[in-house]
Amino acid sequence: MEGFEIERKYLISMPDPDFLRENASPTEIVQTYLLPPAPHINARVRKRGREGAWTYTHTEKTRLSDLRRIENERRISREEYETLLQSADPGRNVIRKTRWVLPWKGQNFEIDIFPFWTDRALMELELEDEAQTIELPPQIRVLREVTADYRYLNSSLSKTIPYEEIEKG
Repeated sequence: MEGFEIERKYLISMPDPDFLRENASPTEIVQTYLLPPAPHINARVRKRGREGAWTYTHTEKTRLSDLRRIENERRISREEYETLLQSADPGRNVIRKTRWVLPWKGQNFEIDIFPFWTDRALMELELEDEAQTIELPPQIRVLREVTADYRYLNSSLSKTIPYEEIEKG
């Protein structure tokens, strides 16, 4: 499936696990970046699911702006996934995360919990258009928007994990 992806991304304080369990649904994600097929294109394969029920996708993204990317994503078989893993980029680490989908006021926020952080997480929201109004869930403490901060792209996290100081409270 080809289309545009428009999203906003936020660095947040680690959400309360009880709040997530009561209000969101989790999915395990294992994401492996592949050697790039061309300059400025990120390619990855993803294994996604719960309790052994996995789906597999191959995705290529081309950044057009801080908010907008061209995204080509297709479902693949387990066999194709395992074959594509042989083209994994050796300069990048595999990203493992638990994604919690939190419905809030007609929006679906995706909260990614990574094993390398204990005090913070990332939250993103896919938009219909760049001017869309967003109402953030008040139960989530947003530290700052990181949509334009490339250090917080998953493709960047596969190389280097940012550890900036965050305010407690």
